[in-house]
Amino acid sequence: MNEKNFSENIIVVDADFVDKVAFDLIVNFERMIGRRIPQADLPRWTECLALDGGLREGENEVQVVLIHNSNSKAMNNFMPGNFEQLNGQAFKSHLGEFIFSTVTIEPLTTKEQLFADTILLFANQKEVKRIMIIPDDNIYNKVRDTAKRIDEDKRTTVFSMQPMPGGNFRQEILGYSLMAAMGIKGEEIKPDKL
Repeated sequence: MNEKNFSENIIVVDADFVDKVAFDLIVNFERMIGRRIPQADLPRWTECLALDGGLREGENEVQVVLIHNSNSKAMNNFMPGNFEQLNGQAFKSHLGEFIFSTVTIEPLTTKEQLFADTILLFANQKEVKRIMIIPDDNIYNKVRDTAKRIDEDKRTTVFSMQPMPGGNFRQEILGYSLMAAMGIKGEEIKPDKL
């Protein structure tokens, strides 16, 4: 993100939560489909999120904000996953440029409040057109209440593992993008093993 303005597309992630979900998916799918599941490919995952959030091919800029607890140094089930190394890194794809920032939850605030404040910071910028939010289920209610304060002209999408009680935003299932980033194909999942 350059210093003059904000990206039009923002992804705000509870990195500790999504890492736990990735771990659970790896363990469960290895058992179900009988093969080793690799760590999630972080660039591939963020591309899938962006597509699910409505982004289309082009010269887009996407700011990815990974919020994590102070005792977390990495997302262990993602490659790359080290927060310190990810901060300020970027990659380009057919969707545009994805720029990573990492934010540590300091003792002065709670995850819930920092997450809400971060969402509102971006939502209040006129340049921002699209916000994609991946919250921990435990802070979903705060996110839903915060999303109610986002202008309707901004496309807001909240990702969770199951449909959640509504709000004035779109919802997508988080597991689909993670499965794609781990190389799990739909035809590998046999109904008799679910």
